[in-house]
Amino acid sequence: MTGKKKSIENPIKGAVDSAQQLLNAGLGAITKAQEESNRVLENLVKEGQEIQERTVKFANQKVVEVTGEVTGKVSKLAGSVSSKATQHWDKLEQVFEERVARALGRLGVPTNKDVQQLSDRIEQLSAAIAQLTGQKPEAAAKKPAKGKKGE
Repeated sequence: MTGKKKSIENPIKGAVDSAQQLLNAGLGAITKAQEESNRVLENLVKEGQEIQERTVKFANQKVVEVTGEVTGKVSKLAGSVSSKATQHWDKLEQVFEERVARALGRLGVPTNKDVQQLSDRIEQLSAAIAQLTGQKPEAAAKKPAKGKKGE
């Protein structure tokens, strides 16, 4: 019986040893897979951070470019609008001045040109009077004309 017992023990022992080896190999494979997955995960996280940094940098550059372009376009547009507004304002001012001048003309108010012509004519007359009276033109202009009261 000892021969039969040994022969039964060997296969059972062999099966237990094989099962133990399989269990250890499975545990080793799981441990190795966990380590490898952690390493892969760390690499993926690192790559993701690098991609995010590049994306943010690229986006910031595009924002700066677009902002510069928009600022230039807005400045150009503002200059154009300002120029047009100035032109319209000048035109409005000219129309206003013309209408005021017409209204003053209808009321009989003399213009600067009329006053200047009268002033020039007075100087000519003063010079003529001075020549006729023998006085200097400045003295004749300062003296009032002699005449009777009530005339």
